[in-house]
Amino acid sequence: MTTHGGPADWTRRRCLQAAAGASALALLPARADDDEPDPLEKIRKRGSLVVGLYKDLPPFHVAGAGIDVDLSQALAADMGLKFTALPFDAGENMQDDLRNMVWKGHYMGYGPADVLMHVPVDKALMNSSPQVEIFGPYYRERLAIARNLEKVPVLDSLSRIAGLQVAVPGQSLSGWLLLGAENGAYREQMQTRWADGAEAAQALMRGDVPLAAGMVSELESVVRGDTRFAIEPLPLPRSPREGWAVGMAVKKDSIRLAQALQSSLNNLVKNGKVAELFAKHSVSWKPV
Repeated sequence: MTTHGGPADWTRRRCLQAAAGASALALLPARADDDEPDPLEKIRKRGSLVVGLYKDLPPFHVAGAGIDVDLSQALAADMGLKFTALPFDAGENMQDDLRNMVWKGHYMGYGPADVLMHVPVDKALMNSSPQVEIFGPYYRERLAIARNLEKVPVLDSLSRIAGLQVAVPGQSLSGWLLLGAENGAYREQMQTRWADGAEAAQALMRGDVPLAAGMVSELESVVRGDTRFAIEPLPLPRSPREGWAVGMAVKKDSIRLAQALQSSLNNLVKNGKVAELFAKHSVSWKPV
């Protein structure tokens, strides 16, 4: 298996725009097959919402803590349910994760969960995944670069990093874009040993490097609020400017569950809870 952030993860990471929401879910019919128990009713009878969470995905989930953990707990509570976490390692691609954690279960004997967090809300993924319902965008991720303002006062083009070391997770979209930029002109400056953007940002904080690249959520979770640093979009034409939305996925026959989760997400957005829990982890948030 690969870890989150590797080349096999790019399908998940490159998705660009939300394509579904509460209005779309409201138009979907409830289960047509009345012979089978409704998944939502089974969950309510059990009294617990089982949530699939990617392991090692800072700041969303690391060792039982993170934004996705807090959001899952808040969703379950709003639905009158307890929260049960089902952490798992990312598969080779997004289709593996949807199969293992949403509609079938893992061959190792665990899963599926009732709902999987951090799924790209992307039309192409929806079309290629008829077994699942993808909905509920709750965050828009982007690629970014953080810099030490004293050492790099201006970063209006990539040429400003010439001769400077950059901490970047090599097995990531930001890493590959920087390594290939301008025909590899900056390749020798890249420190690619970091597992993710949060580790890269920690190297920046320690003063090991003047720049660090990664996901904006990873960088913000480490350096946001520290006036020595600035975080800006990655200055590369191939970097997706609008980023990509992440949301949730349930099995296709769990439409009433999806509607309930969407309703709870709407409540948490309206009462400020979503913004609050992102702020708790030093990540900026606005409605998707």
